[in-house]
Amino acid sequence: MGAPDKTLEQRDGFKSKWGFILACIGSAVGMGNIWRFPIMVSKFGGLTFLIPYFIFVVLIGASGVIGEFALGRSAGAGPIGAFGKCTEIRTGNKKVGEAIGVIPIVGSMALAIGYTVVMGWIFKYTFMSFSGEMFSMGQDMGTIGGTFDLISVSNLPWIIVAVVVGFAIMAMGVSGGIEKANKIMMPVLFFLFIALGVYIFTLDGSGEGYKYIFTLKPEGLLNIQVWVFAFGQAFFSLSVAGNGSVIYGSYLPKNESIPSSARNVALFDTMAAMLAALVILPAMAAGGGDMTAAGPGLMFVWLVNVINGMPGGRIVGIIFFVCVLFAGVSSIINLYEAPVATLQEKFGLKRVPATGIILAVGCVIAILIQAITSQWMDVVSIYICPLGAFLAGVMFFWVAGKDYVLKHVNEGSSKPIGGWFYPLAKYAYCILAVVALVAGAIYGGIG
Repeated sequence: MGAPDKTLEQRDGFKSKWGFILACIGSAVGMGNIWRFPIMVSKFGGLTFLIPYFIFVVLIGASGVIGEFALGRSAGAGPIGAFGKCTEIRTGNKKVGEAIGVIPIVGSMALAIGYTVVMGWIFKYTFMSFSGEMFSMGQDMGTIGGTFDLISVSNLPWIIVAVVVGFAIMAMGVSGGIEKANKIMMPVLFFLFIALGVYIFTLDGSGEGYKYIFTLKPEGLLNIQVWVFAFGQAFFSLSVAGNGSVIYGSYLPKNESIPSSARNVALFDTMAAMLAALVILPAMAAGGGDMTAAGPGLMFVWLVNVINGMPGGRIVGIIFFVCVLFAGVSSIINLYEAPVATLQEKFGLKRVPATGIILAVGCVIAILIQAITSQWMDVVSIYICPLGAFLAGVMFFWVAGKDYVLKHVNEGSSKPIGGWFYPLAKYAYCILAVVALVAGAIYGGIG
């Protein structure tokens, strides 16, 4: 775009390769890794699910993730500016691309709002784990809400806390806030999850959880749903939606290798998901919990029940919810970043007022939609996110063209990417984005 994009690029950006990677890992590591991935592993048969999941992680990481990073960096802007750049290259008119670029921005904002409601509960439960209130609930499911959808209950004060924390990090900028926060949160998250995993390993009965995770049922690989939901888990976990990865890519220095960065993001995101499974499934096995519980019910009801019944349950609860908190905060600041950057790019606002406006709007709407959060998140994740991913893929790989794509994907790399990349990204990845949209509509969500 014009001068505002240049200002954005000059004003801020990631200062180090690992700062960028950790921020991108933070955006990818979220609730899907912690409360959904273990459920999918359990529901679809351990290794039977993991094999297709790993295949799709490699496929999407080597195409869509690379593409969205490179798209953002090539334009030095978020989706609106990046899409506009692509149509300008093809037709000389950037207005069409800019108009289409609004769609993933809306998706990012809508998903951030739904996440804000969830984050309110995560902040509340983290506080309760430290205060001892959660542990004092004991193992009486009735005292912690039974199996109903906890997220639909009003939790206004803690939603405000979640927004204030997000504002405090984002207002300090990309390098001063987002990068520094993720440099602390991501290493701590991995360390604490590993520590939890070691502890769970010592519990009687946990072995059944590990046995289940690493059991392969070959006949299960013939089940189309296993492949569909493994694909959905990988697709949504890697955060390809035409928004967050594009805007983070726009902050990446030109001398950094995008394929290398994408590989590291995919690797560590997968490690985080596996760590969550290796903590939660053996813990549920040891505590006799119901692994058919899905969504928020798993984390806020059933898992709390299991944790409270463990030796040292209060400490386990603190560690677990700190991990969940860090995963959630790192994701929510990524989701809000694209709308914030849009105000900076399009209207020339400074960082603090742009952040304040977006998060204030997000806070108000989050408070209003609490009763319909699940439905809200379903609409966004089923329709808007896959559409954003598809549009970003089409803009970069089809509209901007091969020469532009390869130039910007290879920028900063010691050797050019293989000849496999462009056809894989142009055809296979864009088709998969359509599959994510259609399959999500058929199954009522696949990620």
